[in-house]
Amino acid sequence: QVQLVESGGGSVQAGGSLRLSCAASGRTFSSYSMGWFRQAPGKEREFVSAISWSSNRIYYADSVKGRFTISRSNAKKTVYLQMNSLKPEDTAVYYCAGRPGGLASGYDNYDSWGQGTQVTVSS
Repeated sequence: QVQLVESGGGSVQAGGSLRLSCAASGRTFSSYSMGWFRQAPGKEREFVSAISWSSNRIYYADSVKGRFTISRSNAKKTVYLQMNSLKPEDTAVYYCAGRPGGLASGYDNYDSWGQGTQVTVSS
């Protein structure tokens, strides 16, 4: 497993941008696929985006495609989520997650989780 700490959440008006960061510790980060999930109050945790260890494969949920961009730096052991054109329905706690091997969109496929960071988008 890797240990993960998210940062960069906050409050923004609709149409604004935020960049989330997820710092990892542990020697296996470069071999991990990384994902972002989010959970709004009263809703299940949902997949947002994922990136392979080499950054050559990326997935996005349809709801964020074209607005969010995932990236990573294995040298810095950090994964990022750039969020543009934010909407009120993007309001949620955002979680960073990691798993060894290939990409996956199901949250039960990930073995490492951060504590989450709140993103609030007002209309």
